[in-house]
Amino acid sequence: MKPILFALLPCLLLAGCRCAQSTEMIPAVRGFQLDRYLGTWYEIARLPHTFERGMTDVSAVYTLQDNGTVRVVNAGTKDGKFRSIRGAAHFKGESSVGELRVSFFRPFYGDYRIIALSPDYSRAIVTSSTQDYLWILARDKKLPETELKQLLDQIRQWGFDTSKLEYPQTK
Repeated sequence: MKPILFALLPCLLLAGCRCAQSTEMIPAVRGFQLDRYLGTWYEIARLPHTFERGMTDVSAVYTLQDNGTVRVVNAGTKDGKFRSIRGAAHFKGESSVGELRVSFFRPFYGDYRIIALSPDYSRAIVTSSTQDYLWILARDKKLPETELKQLLDQIRQWGFDTSKLEYPQTK
């Protein structure tokens, strides 16, 4: 009996996992310039995840390190307390393509794919390898309604469920 249960364990574990649609058909931005992307970004909207649930006033700060990696510091407020986490990112391939690999819990890395970026580097849409992850980022804490609507329309065209988005900025 134990060998059968052991053999079925991977299937049982995977049965509880959701198979999200891949984002590979959505190209990452080309002509990407890391030096223009560095600095502070504010999370305007996100698809909710356990590790982010309940976070408000969320920001991310990207800083180039001497070794060529990017330090990532995500911060926000949860239950009235300021919280932050540090991670590291590096390019997945060419540095002119907005695709990085980021880790907050080494040795585990995830895809960070910039799929939309305004010419002035003030607005961005980021995903991972699946439609489970999505963030709208901006240099300002709030976006004008017309700009947010345009970004949401684009996200819908890519097949993301915008009805599940959370808006973490409270100020």
